[in-house]
Amino acid sequence: MSDLYPAKANAAHAPRSRRLSYISPAASSAAAPNPSYRRRKGTSPPPPSTAATATALTSPPKPVEQQETEEHLVDTSTNNATGTRVATARTSRATDAPRSSRPRRRPTASLQAAFCNALEEAINTFVDPPVLRPSVDPRHVLSANFAPVDELPPTPCPVVRGVIPRCLAGGAYIRNGPNPQHLPRGPHHLFDGDGMLHSLLLPTAPDSDPVLCSRYVQTYKYIVERNAGEPVLPNVFSGFHGLAGMARGAVTAARVLTGQMNPMEGVGLANTSLAVFGGRLYALGESDLPYAVRVDPATGEVTTLGRCDFGGRLSMGMTAHPKKDPITGELFAFRYGPMPPFVTYFRFDPAGNKGADVPIFSVKQPSFLHDFAVTEHYAIFPEIQIVMNPMGMVVGGGSPVGADPGMVPRLGVIPKYAADESEMRWFEVPGFNMMHSVNAWEEAGGEEIVMVAPNILSIEHTLERMELIHASVELVRINLRTGNVTRTPLAAANLDFGVINPGCLGRRNRYGYFGVGDPMPKIGGVAKLDFDRAGHGDCTVARRDFGPGCFAGEPFFVPDDVEGNGDEDDGYVVCYVHDEGTGDNRFVVMDAQSPELDIVAEVQLPSRVPYGFHGLFVTKAELRSQHQ
Repeated sequence: MSDLYPAKANAAHAPRSRRLSYISPAASSAAAPNPSYRRRKGTSPPPPSTAATATALTSPPKPVEQQETEEHLVDTSTNNATGTRVATARTSRATDAPRSSRPRRRPTASLQAAFCNALEEAINTFVDPPVLRPSVDPRHVLSANFAPVDELPPTPCPVVRGVIPRCLAGGAYIRNGPNPQHLPRGPHHLFDGDGMLHSLLLPTAPDSDPVLCSRYVQTYKYIVERNAGEPVLPNVFSGFHGLAGMARGAVTAARVLTGQMNPMEGVGLANTSLAVFGGRLYALGESDLPYAVRVDPATGEVTTLGRCDFGGRLSMGMTAHPKKDPITGELFAFRYGPMPPFVTYFRFDPAGNKGADVPIFSVKQPSFLHDFAVTEHYAIFPEIQIVMNPMGMVVGGGSPVGADPGMVPRLGVIPKYAADESEMRWFEVPGFNMMHSVNAWEEAGGEEIVMVAPNILSIEHTLERMELIHASVELVRINLRTGNVTRTPLAAANLDFGVINPGCLGRRNRYGYFGVGDPMPKIGGVAKLDFDRAGHGDCTVARRDFGPGCFAGEPFFVPDDVEGNGDEDDGYVVCYVHDEGTGDNRFVVMDAQSPELDIVAEVQLPSRVPYGFHGLFVTKAELRSQHQ
């Protein structure tokens, strides 16, 4: 079985359709038409576009004016590095008529699709209008710099301040985040947007410009809705609430039965984070399998290779926060869901081969397990007060995911190389709700585990009112011999999205860099904490505020392995920054050792980068070693 289900040929880097109204349907411009196919001898014809089963892997996308006039010929080859079979595409150009000279048409909906659309409009108008819930009203959720943007082909950007450090040269900073392809008909949560990668390729030559490219991750959902020219799959975080949720569930079932969508092909958004392992770059979202993507190290173009099941060994989904051991090169991960076992732990070897599942049946009830931590010998899983309760929607008229204030949070510790959960130990930690981990390590000869993580003090607001969230960074110490757990606050500020030198993951480290919520999820600055100061007051040792009306997302630490001295904090902190007053957008590079995190370089971006989630810096060596 192939481990990679490639995305449809890249015929749709065209501007997406937009609705004139968030609630009522209005005519939208046409999505790019399906590419035509020729059937090779001995092969089967491609499946219908409405099922959007992935059938072709593209070479780097052509300019928009060429894409809709090409025919795609599908070949099959074997990736020598992994032994997996992937589909590839050859193109033969037809006419180069400019896009503007061709009439735009919206795909004609089938009778079944039109019926389902009408039902959804009725639900959104009469049962669950978004205006009744501001946290999922698109007019609020998708306003200002949360509004979606169009794709951007590789575009040069000037360096307007300083010089790009040599350790960044030839690498790429990539930020993932939600960017809905179509403006929604009804309720929309920030988490519901299609994944878009904003990649900035940094030059190797000082006289060259960085190159920004913004592309959708071509997930199954993206392709289905691109071909339909409108939303098809349900919004999971905002749509399933009470009676309206049950009604939308019935509409979704009707779409499945009439062939408009196939949930077996994946329903995820790949909008949360990225990871590099086994010679591939992946876009991640925990509700689905990873999507392999590629950044061209020469042009900066971003392409989707396909949905990856690792030879049939990975199913359902994978966390968006896997942990890569910097010493061994192994990757540790998990998946979670509403049915037992609620959590399943697994790992990958350095070549990207998945190991056996370790189901964890001792989890009491399904919770929103977004992240975890690893040390040299252990993995640590949180069980927090955000729980999944699908029956709550049916019986109580609420949401299938919500806060349970009566639940006592726990931390579960299991040997990192466990073959089963027989050695799993759980420790109650009242009031500790961890959404993201920063790092964990062992002390006292392995007798104690120390973990640094932000604690969400207002857990009830995590999904509904994120602007009310306050995250307090804490150092948690677990004594494996006595069972005692202690917690030490490290800072008073509202800090989350913490990062460290990636070479320290799972080992004792001293420094962390955190986004300053102003309010969450907007980041008004970056704070550096010294963990060695734990127990002696506020551990903040450096801070950079971006200024009035200027906000960023998660920072990322890049070690200086070229001119550095080897210190843990010798490197740079990078992120995208948006000025809400002027509309200016920049890539900012900060000196991680300076007391005020001094800005040493800035790149002027040619287009807006919406606020998003997690990012990654991919080195020049990693870019050049990507599998095709």
